[in-house]
Amino acid sequence: MLQRNTLLAAAAACVLAAAPAVAQQPVEIQFWHAMGGALNDWVDDLAKGFNDSQKTYKVVAVNKGNYTEVMTGAIAAFRAGKAPHIIQVFEVGTATMMAAKGAVKPVYEVMAEAGITWDPKAYLPAVVGYYTTTDGKMLSMPLNSSSPIFYYNKDAFKKAGLPDKAPATWPEVRAAAKKLQAAGVPCGISTAWPSWVLLENFSAWHNLPFGTLENGFAGLGTEFQINSPAHVTHLERIAEMQKAKEFDYGGRRGDSQVKFTNAECGMYLQSSAGLSSILKTAKFDVGFGMMPYWPDLTKGPNGGPQNSILGGATLWVLGGKSKPEVKGVAEFFAYLSKPDVQAASHQRTGYLPITLAAYELTKKQGFYEKNPGFEIANQQMTLNPPTANSKGIRFGNLVQIRDIFEEEMEAVFAGKKTAKAALDTSVQRGNALLRQFERDNK
Repeated sequence: MLQRNTLLAAAAACVLAAAPAVAQQPVEIQFWHAMGGALNDWVDDLAKGFNDSQKTYKVVAVNKGNYTEVMTGAIAAFRAGKAPHIIQVFEVGTATMMAAKGAVKPVYEVMAEAGITWDPKAYLPAVVGYYTTTDGKMLSMPLNSSSPIFYYNKDAFKKAGLPDKAPATWPEVRAAAKKLQAAGVPCGISTAWPSWVLLENFSAWHNLPFGTLENGFAGLGTEFQINSPAHVTHLERIAEMQKAKEFDYGGRRGDSQVKFTNAECGMYLQSSAGLSSILKTAKFDVGFGMMPYWPDLTKGPNGGPQNSILGGATLWVLGGKSKPEVKGVAEFFAYLSKPDVQAASHQRTGYLPITLAAYELTKKQGFYEKNPGFEIANQQMTLNPPTANSKGIRFGNLVQIRDIFEEEMEAVFAGKKTAKAALDTSVQRGNALLRQFERDNK
């Protein structure tokens, strides 16, 4: 009997030794985003790069539609107890995410809980400022940030006898527009994203307040200030240009881009994230520069511009996740912040390099010498240290408020309202939505 038991034990040991070990499944991290087309491929490659770099965690990137649909879907999933770990939220949703206490786990808490060394100072100051509390705590992880830059048609400039450089001021833009029109170009300049470019970035670029309480950073009781004399003068001048087609309004979002790429307008204000598509579409040489400014309206250093503010999105972490899951999210964020990963993303997409190290690496690689337009947004964002007027804006219900502002600007461009009347109404209607947001989140 003893011999038999010994033989059975030995046989069992042999079977166990021969059986393949059951591999431990990686901790799955669900990442919902709004990137489509080529940018969807970019996000998929980021997840794949992280997954291939280790075997403990697996990030699953899922496109959930546009930015609004991602937020709406994530809220519904959270309420149902099926929320993803990470969601991509556009910059205008920052105040809404901040107000969702209990549903959100700030990134500074995520990194600290995971025990990962992480320094917010490694990121571009203007990027950090937008997504940071007044006491310096970073709330979300930057992913894709952009800034409006100036594009011009080099061929048209040459034909019009203009120098091969972007006009630095709005008076220079107007003078260039007249020469372009004299040379047969139908319109001088157009813009994408009217509220973002002509109001939000105008304010930051000229170091003017967009709203009280540090543009909403210091509390919910903020009110808009975009009907100041400087804002009214700015919009009056753009409206004057509209009458002569020195400026030609082309719609909201990026609807106007075709006016530039079809050579209808010789100059254009558009996000740096549109750089790659413009270069692929335009059948002429494209030049680049910083946004123009009004010398008599700016309160920037030495009478020049201050710094631009960003658009794009960041990654927010939803609450209620296990420690291993939080650790996986933190490791993914650390991977995304690596200089080589950030530099490659910047060079592939046209979005900002996010970290100072990625920017320096891109310069060292000689990328900007061959692709000068890609550096403009970063130069604008870091032109001067951000002020209370130029570190960004943080208002509740901003998606709806932007629609109001653009509706009022459209009335000005159509000759139906004066600039002052439109901006006064913008402030009144915008403030009503701010008060609604304040009531809902007290």
